Amino acid sequence: MESDRFATSAAASVEPAAKSGSTVLQALTDMLVIIEMELRKLRHEPTELFTRAVQPVLWLLIFGQAFSKVRAFDTGGVTYQTYMTPGILSQSVMFTAIFFGLSTIWERDMGILQKFLAMPIPRVALVLGKAMAAGVRALSQVTIIFLLAAITGIPLHWHPALLLAAAGVVILGAVFFATLSMIIAAIVKTRERFMGIGQLITMPLFFASNALYPISIMPDWLRVVASVNPLSYMVDFLRGALVAGQLTNWQADVGVLLVACILATAVGTYLYPRVIA
Repeated sequence: MESDRFATSAAASVEPAAKSGSTVLQALTDMLVIIEMELRKLRHEPTELFTRAVQPVLWLLIFGQAFSKVRAFDTGGVTYQTYMTPGILSQSVMFTAIFFGLSTIWERDMGILQKFLAMPIPRVALVLGKAMAAGVRALSQVTIIFLLAAITGIPLHWHPALLLAAAGVVILGAVFFATLSMIIAAIVKTRERFMGIGQLITMPLFFASNALYPISIMPDWLRVVASVNPLSYMVDFLRGALVAGQLTNWQADVGVLLVACILATAVGTYLYPRVIA
């Protein structure tokens, strides 16, 4: 069975690393093995990339173009479609990563997760490996949105350094949302409940952020929510890099995302051995 071959391959790759003298090097090696295994799944199901891209494409082509005719607030001298592109990009990353925990539930039901937990792999390497794989998947989604922006003539800043910085923040945001997804999967146990909670979380996170409109026009209570929403900081960084062409608040944006990733990884590492209970 394909899934069993994935687990067997991972086990074979981890054994030499377990004998190395460096714990850090071992953990990094283990994490790379998990990433490679997860990406092999994507290679066998490439259509997932395009199905995940449908929703952001609709937002950009229909919602974005329609609301470009409406001047409800200041967009910084750019069209609304340009203004919302970083927000839709962030939405695509969040939606891709937040449902990553479904694979955890599927692996548990198939007995694959039990094999992972029996391996000599640090739990943090297992959690981060899966989360980083979600980050790579998110980059493929971002590539599709960039191609769409180039085809439709959305004026973004294409400087290599800014694109590289944006890619790093995309991975960081995907790691947080994927780890949050695995935490949910460890708690709810079933795919049906996971889907319900996933929908319950994603839409409020999206609309309670600066993805579609600036925080300045929000009511006071919503500003408080947006200020603690990691998605807002991801959008802020991408908007600075891709629309404004300058990173003015990057320390705060990256700092909040890093703290969110560390906290989520700590909780995920604590819960992951209990996901099979």
